[in-house]
Formats: sequence, structure tokens, C-alpha cells
Amino acid sequence: MRVERGPPKQTISLPVALRKDRDMSEIAPQNRRIRPAAIVVLFLTIALTGCLLALGTWQVQRLFWKLDLIERVDARAHAEPVDAPAASEWPALGNPSDYEYRRVKLTGTLLNDREVQVYTVTDLGPGYWVMTPLRRDDGSSIIVNRGFVPSDRRDPSSRAGGEPTGNVGIVGLMRAPETGGLFLRTNDPANGRWYSRNIPQITQASGFSDVAPFYVDADATPNPGGLPVGGKTMLTFPNNHLSYAVTWYILAAMVVAAGWYVLRNLNAPKSKRDAD
Repeated sequence: MRVERGPPKQTISLPVALRKDRDMSEIAPQNRRIRPAAIVVLFLTIALTGCLLALGTWQVQRLFWKLDLIERVDARAHAEPVDAPAASEWPALGNPSDYEYRRVKLTGTLLNDREVQVYTVTDLGPGYWVMTPLRRDDGSSIIVNRGFVPSDRRDPSSRAGGEPTGNVGIVGLMRAPETGGLFLRTNDPANGRWYSRNIPQITQASGFSDVAPFYVDADATPNPGGLPVGGKTMLTFPNNHLSYAVTWYILAAMVVAAGWYVLRNLNAPKSKRDAD
């Protein structure tokens, strides 16, 4: 018996390139799956970039604050002097930033026997600020920083010519009291060692009340005998906030670039990572 056979089966052979593309499409999703390490890197990149941008923005805010401060201080320090606040006005002075560096004038009698010397270092070398209460006609007192004396002239008897008696007039700048800080040593009133112009402490040590909550830096008007040397108020302020802001922003950009580079390599197909 004769068996008839059908037509031979035809085998369709895909081109090599098409098979390769099909195979790659099957494994691509597995190779491109987001890895846990990539999530961590992304989170750290976002967090660190946010912190750096915040620091840069804070420095920009500080820059405008400093520019405003410099402008206000310059305007106050070079204005025509006004009468120093009367005792009745002291409670309304408010924040020191509202009055500090205001140019004022005052008259009264210097209580030279109550002066306090506060250690300092200036462009003239180490020495002392001479802090002397000035008693006004209304009975109130304002402590005046009359200026600088070198260490070897600390004793008032060595500069008797600079200790005026009677009614005197003084022009100077209102200053807020120094209440201490990281770089100031602690005052020792009992032993007469002063390192900050802390008005409440000086007032208490002097033994009298009704003293202004501020003090006045005397201007550069020469004193008899040449001492103390007034006009040593520092009116320049460091202003590096712009460079700090630029630095923080550059660091933020570097973090973004580094994060992108790491994520790009983590999410690349395994074959590409092996090739790299």
C-alpha cells in the first residue's frame, strides 16, 4: 500500500539580528529593574542637595541683613549728634539694634573715682578701656568709654591730666552692653579684673543705681594729656556671606552631578556595567 505524504514542513528562520533583539527585550526588564541601592542614593542626593541649597539661601538672607546693618550703622555714626536719651526714655529703647551706634551728645560730671578699666587689644596694642560714669544734672548716670590707655598707663595717677573735673561735654556713639561670649573671659569684679563691657556688672560693682542700660563710646576728640585715646569704635563688619552662598550652591550642584552619575551606573544594564 502506498502512503501519500503531505508537503514537507517549512521552518521559518528568523534573522540573527531579530532573534537577538527579541532575546534582549526579554531580559531587559530584569536588567533595568530599580535597585535598592539606587533608591538610597536618590534619597541621599535629594536630602543633601536640599540642605546645601537651604544653607546657600540662608547666607543670601544674611548678606542682605549685613548690608542693611552696614548702611544703618554708617548713617547713624555720621549723623549730627542728638541728646542722649533721658532716664525717662530708657525703658522705651527696645532692642539694641534700634539705637546702637546712634551719635549722641551729653554733659555732666565724670566720676573719675568710680572708673573701671576693661582689658582689650586694639591697633595700639594691649591695654584697657577707661569706663567712667558721667553724672548728669537730673541725677541719672551714663557710663562712658572714654577711650584706650596702654597697660603701663592703667593707673589714673599716671595720666592725671586726662581726668577732668567739673562739667564736661562728650560726643560719642551709643553702644549695647557686652554680656559675654565665646571669646571673652569672665569678669572678676571682686579683684578688679574686667574683660567685657558688661554694664549691669559694672554698675553693681560701682555701687550706685539709676544708670543707663547702654554706654557711650567717646569720639576722637583729644583728651588733656593725650589719654585716654577715644574714637576707637570698630565700624567695619566682615561680610563674606556672598562667597559662602556661592560655595554652598556649588556644592549642591556637585552633589546633583555625583548623584546622577552613580544612579546612571546603578540602573544601567548588567552587560553595560560589565563593559564599563
